[in-house]
Amino acid sequence: MRYRRTFQPGGSFFFTVVMAHRRPIFASADAVALLREAFRVVRKARPFDIDAIVVLPDHLHCIWTLPDGDADFMTRWRLIKTWFSKHSAFKNIWQHRYWEHLLRDERDFEHHVDYIHFNPVRHGLANRVVEWPYSSFHRYVARGIYAADWGGAFLERVGVGRQ
Repeated sequence: MRYRRTFQPGGSFFFTVVMAHRRPIFASADAVALLREAFRVVRKARPFDIDAIVVLPDHLHCIWTLPDGDADFMTRWRLIKTWFSKHSAFKNIWQHRYWEHLLRDERDFEHHVDYIHFNPVRHGLANRVVEWPYSSFHRYVARGIYAADWGGAFLERVGVGRQ
């Protein structure tokens, strides 16, 4: 079976990237800081916007928007993974593949942003979205896009969506 990727110059893409064997590499604040540095270095050389992100112990989700005329997210992921691996004490860190989805419209974009931000609660890592430190949720709250109590307590939650 041949795997096909979607390429849309200037597009916005949702990604899921998983650690090899689901190892909880990002349970360490130092590993998360190293990942941030890998993103910073690669974005300096090959710009792109990180519209939303959450880093969980064994995987991450994010949305990128690429520059107009540019559809090369594959090289960016290769560079991020390589930089992190070279500067990390861990070996065989990443699953070889990752999952991407071209966001179709504003509604699709918002749905995936909500999914990203609610993910730590969904995985039982936090009772409230605001409790998870490795998330762009805090940036969204600062911009007034979300209320700090968005998502409520896990047991009170009935569905994902802005309140």
